[in-house]
Parts: sequence; structure tokens; C-alpha cells
Amino acid sequence: MKNVAVIGAGTMGNGIAHTFAQFGYKVQLIDISQAALDKGVATISKNLDRMVAKERITAADKEETLGNIQTFTSVKEGVQYASLVIEAATENSDLKLKIFQELDQICPDDTILATNTSSISITKIAAATSRPDMVIGMHFMNPVPLMKLVEVIRGYNTSDEVTNTVMELSKELNKVPVEVNDYPGFIANRILMPMLNEAIYSLYEGVAGVHEIDTVMKLGMAHPMGPLQLADFIGLDVCLSILNVLYEGFGNPKYAPCPLLVNMVTAGKLGVKSGEGFYDYSESRKAEKIASQFA
Repeated sequence: MKNVAVIGAGTMGNGIAHTFAQFGYKVQLIDISQAALDKGVATISKNLDRMVAKERITAADKEETLGNIQTFTSVKEGVQYASLVIEAATENSDLKLKIFQELDQICPDDTILATNTSSISITKIAAATSRPDMVIGMHFMNPVPLMKLVEVIRGYNTSDEVTNTVMELSKELNKVPVEVNDYPGFIANRILMPMLNEAIYSLYEGVAGVHEIDTVMKLGMAHPMGPLQLADFIGLDVCLSILNVLYEGFGNPKYAPCPLLVNMVTAGKLGVKSGEGFYDYSESRKAEKIASQFA
């Protein structure tokens, strides 16, 4: 299995492509937008430059990695030789089902179909295909080239053979795969999102401020990043989407998203990606910080 197609050139997609290419796999990076593909490859190149600067790889390694990546705006052309396809599109159930229906029709019968979803049911996605035994979850963590964990999620019908193949493949990428079963949020987000939601509730109810909440968790619980800052980096819209999946999947009010989170997403305050969330990431704020260093 030396030929892998990745659908989606965004943050997760280009990170997955980078990782496979760096380990010698031929990667077909697919996106309907040529601009997204160009941006994705530029991001990979920039991240490789950082690795060269830190002497983790050589300049020749960088060129070899980039040489292993081809880009396509056509799904049919991009997946025709792939033994494994990893979907890393937007976390939208209808979109993923549509992609997997298409992949099922155009991919060879022995192609494994994987999704990088962080919360959507693998069993539901697999049911959109005629090969549910060949569908599996590969939930990489962000940033993909650096983070070790891969949640390998078995759908109801995922075969042992496919699961074992993906587990071994993850190890070849120098990752640590953890096999989990297909229930809402899997393990990572089933535990993480209620914690983030509780931090948002603590802010909403006036228990403490943003910096105070994050400081308690960083210094008291040894978290590298506070929960509100982490939510900003994940994307508040993504957090809301995952919490809704948990709430709908379990029918348990403990997963109900905080009204403050709902209002912030409705107002377009999505965190880093929009320039503002619980923290201010705007260009004017960055300029303020730079100016203060010389004051």
C-alpha cells in the first residue's frame, strides 16, 4: 500500500498528505479548489522548511517529500490508483455521505475507504457504500506531522483485516494507533468536548474570566493549553458541531452546548480562523502586541 489519496487540502488534509509523503508514500491530494490545493502544498512546504531549520530533515528530504505529492481537482482521476483513500473534508455529515457514495462507485473493490471525521458515525458513513466492511475511521490529531495519536475507529461492519491493516499502516507513519468502537465522539472528543463545554459554562455563569480559567487548567492540571484557548484553535463552530453530535447521539443533557458557545458561533466568532473567539487574533491586536514590545 504505497499509493494514498487524500480528499481535502485544508489543515487536516494537507497535514495527512505531508505525513504520508514524508514516509515515502505516493500521495494524490484532491480538492475541488485549485486555490485550496496551492495553499495546501505551500503549507506543507513551509512546515518542511521548519523541519529543515531544526535539522530534523535535510533539504533533499524536503524535495523528496514534495515530489511524492500530486494534486488533483478531479476525484475520479485522483483516486484511480489508490489502495487507501482518506477523506478529510469539512465536518459535515451530508457532504461526507455524498463523497463516500461517489468513492464507492469509482474506486476499485479492494480500496480501503477511511474518514478523518472527529465525531460522525463511521457506521452511518459506511452504510452509504456497498463495502461497509472496507470503511474505517482514521482520526488524526492536529498538527498531523507532529502529533502521535491516530484514533482508528471500527464501524459496525468494519472487517478485522481492514482494521489490522490500518493499525499497522499508522505504525509505519511513526504514529501510535488506538482502536476504538463507533460511538458518538469516539474517545478523544467524547472526553475533550464536555471539558471545553464546562469551561465555557464557567465563563458564561461568571465563575471566572477567560485568562483565569485557562491559567487554572494550565498550572493546576498541567495542560499545555487552556480549554478556552484550545477551543479557539479547534474552531468554535467545530466544537459546537461535535457537541451537537454527542447530544443527539446520546440524548443526554450533559452534552448540551453552552448558550454562550451557540451565540458566539452564530455571531461568527469562531476562534483563530475568524480572528476572534475567546481571545483576539486580529491583525490590529497583533500590531498592538508588536508595538508594546518597543514602547
